Amino acid sequence: MVLLLFVWGAMAHAADVPRKVLVLGDSLSAAHNIPVDAGWVRLLNVRTTKMATPWTMVNASISGETSLSGRHRLPALLKKEKPGVVVIELGANDGLQGLPLKALADNLDSMIEASKDAGAKVLLLGIELPVNYGPQYRDGLRAVYADAAKKYDVPLVPFLLEGVALDPTLMQDDGLHPTARGEPKVAENVWKTLAPLLM
Repeated sequence: MVLLLFVWGAMAHAADVPRKVLVLGDSLSAAHNIPVDAGWVRLLNVRTTKMATPWTMVNASISGETSLSGRHRLPALLKKEKPGVVVIELGANDGLQGLPLKALADNLDSMIEASKDAGAKVLLLGIELPVNYGPQYRDGLRAVYADAAKKYDVPLVPFLLEGVALDPTLMQDDGLHPTARGEPKVAENVWKTLAPLLM
């Protein structure tokens, strides 16, 4: 009887402990130049912490992060946070710097594999570049995300800023980052694909 009570108590405690969604991204996920609470990660955290089985969004995003630096940081984050889901939003800075797409693909592969090896589900967030980068590079960037999602059978949000990037009323003056007003739409773009992973 004592053993049964102990097991039941342990199970109940485990159910009460919020599970974690680790977000590994760049300035698009780090609430660049807006209040942190207005960023899409914090907006989703309001939802996930109120779920029947709560989840906590852990935002490990850093402005300026490239896929290579994210790849280097991820192992320690996985060990520390033990997330059930890893959201990877990297590649924008690689693209803006014109870095080789093969390197981005290799880094995404490594991060997806590391996350899966740690027992986490993975959500990949894609990004688009401004038109002045040319169709060849822009198409190649899209293909990197699509190929990685297909290769590892992970869900993909093709364009994080869908419905936001081309609306100047929702973008900051730099034309790259959403305003606080645009962040709820970004959150919705992510939520549609993230929600099934939390069930």
